[in-house]
Amino acid sequence: MSIDRRKATLFGAAAAVRLLLFTSFPTLPDLLTGRVEVSTPVTSFKRLQEGLFLYNHNVSPYDGGVYHQAPLLLTLFSLLPSSSNYPFFTHLLYILVDLLSANALMQIADSGEAGSSKLYTSPRKDKRWSSYAVAAAFLFNPFTIGSCLGRPTSVFTTCAILHAISKAVVGASFNSMLALSLASYLSMYPILLFPPLVLLCFDRQPLSKRTDSILKFVSGSVVVVTASLYVLLQMSSLITGSWEFIASTYGVQLLLPDLTPNVGLWWYFFIEMFDSFRNFFLGVFWLHLSSYVGGLTIRLRAQPLFVLTMVFGVFAIFKPYPSISDASLFLSMLPLYRHVFPLMKYTFVESSIVLYATFLGPAFYYLWIYAGSGNANFFYAITLVWSLGWSLLLGDVLFAVLRDEWEVERPEMKGKEIRQI
Repeated sequence: MSIDRRKATLFGAAAAVRLLLFTSFPTLPDLLTGRVEVSTPVTSFKRLQEGLFLYNHNVSPYDGGVYHQAPLLLTLFSLLPSSSNYPFFTHLLYILVDLLSANALMQIADSGEAGSSKLYTSPRKDKRWSSYAVAAAFLFNPFTIGSCLGRPTSVFTTCAILHAISKAVVGASFNSMLALSLASYLSMYPILLFPPLVLLCFDRQPLSKRTDSILKFVSGSVVVVTASLYVLLQMSSLITGSWEFIASTYGVQLLLPDLTPNVGLWWYFFIEMFDSFRNFFLGVFWLHLSSYVGGLTIRLRAQPLFVLTMVFGVFAIFKPYPSISDASLFLSMLPLYRHVFPLMKYTFVESSIVLYATFLGPAFYYLWIYAGSGNANFFYAITLVWSLGWSLLLGDVLFAVLRDEWEVERPEMKGKEIRQI
């Protein structure tokens, strides 16, 4: 069997960088674990360790309201040596997950789905980066490296999502739905990816197993996802001995009882919210988040992979507990659309705003929590700037892709300036 030397070199370099940071700066992982930009109440490695301690001592990990993550993660980490005494094995696990995510991303890039789908082919499809460049952009992204070092459990969700897409682009719809089920089990919100993902699977069906009925295909996919989630939840109930984990994992994300500060928009809003209006605005916020999926899927039916990319960006801004891991997932998909980069208009402004918020966010948090010279408004203001930067980037990429489609429909308008009248 031949070895891809370029791939081996890339993956080896990425693993070496992570191992070097883990070993050269032994206090860095714990420092990043405590950062609100890296860890959230539903992904924190520190909370996972507390839940694991209770689990290993035959106490329900969900007693006390600290642990809000999936029970199967407890089983996985209980098989590893203690991270406090033998952290090397935990480090290797997170490095391996990053490499698996990059491998799935390479498969997505090699499929060419971003430039040429079943229903749409971009005239600029030949302007693309290689799968190695796409993987390198992911592996050496500071947000990705920071997420690996901080060890949030969101990296497992990212890996499952990328594998779901990588299986979809090769027509393996069953495996794609299994991966989506695992991602949804771990974090709940990936279930919103089902509409564009099932359309991608439908478009990429192999000829030998092809069905022309989209209703039949979607029904079969719903059955697979439902059955997979049922099995995962049953296994979880056997592990914990009860069903209380549902309220402590998915209920926390739905009802937002833990208002620990993060880079999102929800926490401060609901701190200031009167209790009598809380349930109403919870429904509004969730409706707002989920409404993007339907609109984007319908408008961009010809490009389901781009819909998934856009939804990742929406998650990075509007989900209840976002982190830099969500931003790294969105950024990992953007290089696939190298062909529309020339159509984007405000890349300098967008990148400047994101960098501004990235560097000033930790400083503002320090001034609020440790120095005492700021308040909650201080930190929330910089999270608004963070969200503004990603919103502008999201809108700019969407404009570029729509402009690309428009020039196919009206070739005579190629290269001409668009003016709003």
